[in-house]
Amino acid sequence: MTYIGGERPDGCVFCAQAAQSDEDALIVHRGERCFAVLNLYPYGSGHLMIVPFRHVAAPADLDADERIEFWELLAQALDATAAALGAQGHNVGFNLGKAAGAGIEDHLHLHVVPRWIGDVNFMPVLADVRVMPQALSETRTALAAAWPT
Repeated sequence: MTYIGGERPDGCVFCAQAAQSDEDALIVHRGERCFAVLNLYPYGSGHLMIVPFRHVAAPADLDADERIEFWELLAQALDATAAALGAQGHNVGFNLGKAAGAGIEDHLHLHVVPRWIGDVNFMPVLADVRVMPQALSETRTALAAAWPT
């Protein structure tokens, strides 16, 4: 309901999150050039995103060091979600540009969605509802503790 009735922030949501505390912004891990943050409106439990600190729109806009860290954080996210949440698989992807379904098209972010055998149930189909078994703050704590260093 916060999303529907809440106040919309000015500017870039990812830049704003990077300026907040990890707990307030649901940041799971901060690197030097990129960070991992839980999606506020997740597709499923543990849905997080890898985001560069620098405000860029496309993978080609990343410099060499950012690209290395970006992909390293993806590998770490896969390990952390498997360790902390028991993920059995993952959907990983970009939505680049409005035509591709990007909700935030001017700040690059990579979605990482943990998956489990049988995790698609009847709730989204019948009631357009997603069931989340854990509060986002609890998921953030579990993932941050399991994040490889």
